[in-house]
Amino acid sequence: MKEFIIKQKMLSMSGQFKVKDAEGNDVFEVEGSFLKIPKTYTIQDVEANEVARITKKSFSFLPTFYVEVQGQETVTIQKEFSFLKPKYTIDAAGIEVLGTWWEMSFDVLKNGEVAGTVDKKWFQWGDSYQVQIYNEEMETLIIALVIAIDCVKADQAASSSAAF
Repeated sequence: MKEFIIKQKMLSMSGQFKVKDAEGNDVFEVEGSFLKIPKTYTIQDVEANEVARITKKSFSFLPTFYVEVQGQETVTIQKEFSFLKPKYTIDAAGIEVLGTWWEMSFDVLKNGEVAGTVDKKWFQWGDSYQVQIYNEEMETLIIALVIAIDCVKADQAASSSAAF
């Protein structure tokens, strides 16, 4: 099992932050596009190689996010039409997210087996998540999925506050 900490900086305009392992070593760097359409986040390893990309689809009726790992589109997160509580679907071959992902406490399953768990750390400066990976082949995908879900939540919060 591997453990990672994703800690986003509060009020960071660039959306740049690091993903660290349990010992505090940098493993990935995440950088968001600032004032760019479509909004993207790139995830790079310590050698600055892009390992994943998250892209928000531009000009769609309902928000849609695509997650690419190693250049292959692997996950699509799409908002469903709902009136009260926001609902999203995650479309990925054999991958399922169970739990309260809106509160960032969930398991990621691959073909019915737990491949990783995610828990939000409360009372932190900025958003902070503890990620445990049980299936190391899915390490990059799970990290990208956590960041993508966080992007979906931030997008929802921004659109909710703009409506008032």
